[in-house]
This record gives sequence, C-alpha cells and structure tokens, in this order.
Amino acid sequence: MYAQTAGAIGTLVIAFGVLGAIKDKLGLSWPVTLLLTAGALIALGYGTWRARTALKRLWAREPRPLKAQAGTQAQAQGVAPAVTLQADGTQSMQSEPGAAEIPAHPRLTSALSKAGAIGKDEMIRADEVTVETLPVGTVYDFQVPQGRTHEDVANRLGSIASMFGVTRLHLKLETSRHTERRVRLLVLNEPPFTHAFPAPTRQEITAFDGVPLGHDITGRLTGVSTFDKASLLIGGMTQMGKTTLVNGLITCLLIAYGDFDLYLLDGKLCGLTKFEKIALRYEASDDPGVLESMLDELNDRVAKRYAKLQNAIRNRQPAPVFKPVFFIIDEAADFYTHNGTTESKDQVRRVEDKSRSLVAKSLESGISTVMLTQRPAKDAIPVKVRDQFLYRMCLYVASEGSAKVALGDSYFDTVAPIHPALLDPAIKGQGVLFANGRSTLIRGFNFPDDFIWNAVDEILDRQNQALEVTPDSPVKQAIDLMRTKSVEFMPTAELAPALGITEKSPVMQGRKLSALLNTTSGKDDRGVRGYHLAALTTSLKTGS
Repeated sequence: MYAQTAGAIGTLVIAFGVLGAIKDKLGLSWPVTLLLTAGALIALGYGTWRARTALKRLWAREPRPLKAQAGTQAQAQGVAPAVTLQADGTQSMQSEPGAAEIPAHPRLTSALSKAGAIGKDEMIRADEVTVETLPVGTVYDFQVPQGRTHEDVANRLGSIASMFGVTRLHLKLETSRHTERRVRLLVLNEPPFTHAFPAPTRQEITAFDGVPLGHDITGRLTGVSTFDKASLLIGGMTQMGKTTLVNGLITCLLIAYGDFDLYLLDGKLCGLTKFEKIALRYEASDDPGVLESMLDELNDRVAKRYAKLQNAIRNRQPAPVFKPVFFIIDEAADFYTHNGTTESKDQVRRVEDKSRSLVAKSLESGISTVMLTQRPAKDAIPVKVRDQFLYRMCLYVASEGSAKVALGDSYFDTVAPIHPALLDPAIKGQGVLFANGRSTLIRGFNFPDDFIWNAVDEILDRQNQALEVTPDSPVKQAIDLMRTKSVEFMPTAELAPALGITEKSPVMQGRKLSALLNTTSGKDDRGVRGYHLAALTTSLKTGS
C-alpha cells in the first residue's frame, strides 16, 4: 500500500511536469493542453490493445502446454508430467520423454472444467474413470484431480447438469468414505420418476436395512436406518401425496417393527382411518385441545420411562428396553392456529411447549413423532418445535422459503442440496429426504389397499392374541365385560358393581373404581362419567 501510494504521487508529479513542458513548448492554454494530452493517450492505448489482440490470435494457432495433474509414478521419480492439448481437443499426460501418454476423459473433463468443478488446466484421467450403463441412465465413477474434492463437484451440480443437457434432478451424486477425491455420478436418461416403480413386497421391506420410505431415482428402496432417537417432519403443498406417503410409511413400520404402540391424530379426518383399529389411540380432529390431550398422555409415558431409566442407573442395572411408540399427526399446522380469543391463544401456547417437550425429550425413551403439514409457511409450525426434528422431508413447494421451513434454514448450505421447487408437481408423492446430512430424491410407496389391510389385520390378530394371554386384572375384567356386551363405553354406576365395588355413593364408586383400574375416567356424549373401551385397552397394553 505504501509503495502504491508513493508511485501514485510520483506519477502525478511527472504528469504535471510533462503537461507543464508541453504547455510552455507549444504556448497553449491549460484546457487545450489537457485535451490534447488525453487524446494522445487514448490513441496510444487503442493501438496497444490492437497489437496485443493480434499477437494473441497468432499464438492461439499453435498447441499450448497446459498444467495438469501429476501421475504418481512421475512424482515418485521426481519428473514433472506435462499435459498437452491434442489436435482432436482432448488432453493427454506424459510423465517423461518417451513414456506412454495418458489421455483425459473427454466428456467428463469438458463438462467439469466448463462448469468450474475443476480448473481449465486440469483434467479427469481416462484410466481413473469407470462408466456403467443402467436401465435408467449412466453412472460415471471417477476421481477428481489432486487438490480437488467431491465437494467441488457437489457445489456445481446444476452447471454440470447443463453440460450434460439435463436438469439438476437428473443427477445423483455419491461419495466415498475412503477418499475425498472419489465421485460416483448418475446421469438419468429421462426426468426422475417418469415411470412409476412397483410397490415393494413384504420380503423386500423386511430385507431392507432400516425403514424404507420410498424408491430413489434408480428404483432402489431408500429410507432411514432407524427411527430410534429420531423424528420426522414432512412438508409440502396440498395434493402432493403426503397422506399416501405416510400411509406407506405406517405400513412399512408395521412390517419392519412389528410390535409398537401407535398414536394417530388425523387432522384430515379420514387420512389415517385404515389404521384406527390397531392404534392405541386414534383421534380424527383439528381441535388443538385434542392434540393437548394426546401430548399430556405421551409426555406422561415419557416421564414414567425416564423414571425407570434413572432407577436402572442408580441400581447399576442394564437400561430397560422400551416398546417403540410412534405419534403421527396429519395436518399438524392446524393445531397451532388460534381463533383470536385469549383462551385459544393460551391453549396454542401450551400445545407449542408440550410439543417441543415431547419431540425433544422423548427420543431417549423410544417415542418418535411424525408430523405432516400442507402449509410449510414460516408460522405454520413453531420454530422451537421444527428445530427438534432430525429427519426432514419436503415435497413440491413453490418457493425457497417454504423449502427452508420443512428442511431447515441452513439446508441450501449443505452438500448437494436439491431444491423442492424443481420437482414436477404432476408426480405425486415425490420429495427431498434430508437425513444424516444427505439429500435424496425419493418417491413414496403407493400400496394397494389389500396390501395395507393384510398388514393391519396381521397386527390386529397379534394384539388380540397378546391380550388373551395377559394375566387377569381388573382392567382386563372390565375389557372382557365391555366386549361381551358389545359396548364402547360403560358408566361408572354400571361398571363398579360388576367389579365387586359395593358402595352406593357415586362419588365413592368413582374413587374406588379409579384406584382399581388405575385409569382416568371419561364421559360419553351425554356427559355421563364412565370408562371407554379404547382407554382401558390402551392402559392394558401400555401397563399404565
């Protein structure tokens, strides 16, 4: 900076000196002297530019040496390899005079260099490229030059796609865990999911390592390795296939997990009805009060499970193994909307706090939450709730802001992000799954109804058999009594004598029956207090 400042001052002094000399020599005024000097400098600059351009054109007609990636053998021998531009436009590398030349892969070198993933003086060696042809496209397995990593390719996928004459969605990038330079790039022949893949069989679901959520763009099953200590948030515009996708997810959970407790809150009122019979609790409602009730029940289970964990640690015993629990909420955004009254605002605020507590604290106790929303707006689901989800999925949305609501504010700063706005809205059930730091374009399963019903009936039979062998208890006696009478609700005044309670006072009947069943009573449509069969069944299954 000091040198440049001194040079600038010196230049100004010389310029004024030259102008003064010209003025005195020619006897001109200062304005005329300035104009004459400026014109002379412009003419001189134009002439210099013309001469430089002519020389560049002359030099461009001859082959030029290019810098390139050095071969390992040449490096070991201390010989600097050279890359030259051939007459056909390809590059080749020669380690030493007389050695065999190693050509560059013409298509990959051209595409990556023009896209800026590698330098114009670098190349992809042909001997480090493997090309595999699949029914859906072509896979290029290659190494980028030394000093480059797979992130250089990931950050330029949009530009690379244009070099191949396709869109970003046509590309799928995979990396190696052994070297930063290895890249596996799939280029599809046609837009993803142009043709629907057949739904997986029970054997394929069972054989999958984890829980499958759909097909990837090659037709392989893809999903998450586990739902242990993880929850899932799914967002997307209406009529994009979210409910079909979550029906497929539940079906896969039934097959993959087999034995788990299911809580369903069906904000769409009929989207999850297929699984009502096997759910510990099924509610078809968009009332925030219903969500609060279910949150209270589940948070109570969380507290009891943590108490067991603490006792095991204090007594130096192995940690207890809990049955998995899934809480699935369809149209979740509706439950975080108030009607403007103070009471409604207070209720929504409580629901927010209890939701955050459940999603954040329940994972260690084996309780996972799956939320779906068709309004991925900034205020649809509170930030303090959204931030707790480990897995994210976004179906088609119209803007980057909506995508960030579902996938996270920093999603587009991750490696190889996929913009959900690029998805074809005509293809239902496809979306971007962001799990474990990776983005995958998938399309959810659309199982036939018979397949779903068979899975449900199998679980229902298993649950009934488990209830049959459950040790006799007051709760089981109450359930058997209600099933015998084919009723879903029995008043306290009728149930108490049947279980041997002789008190005549309704208050004493209620207290003794509540202590006997260890279950909270409820009311029927007329306000009569008693017990619901579903609540008693839930109590028996959960042991609470």
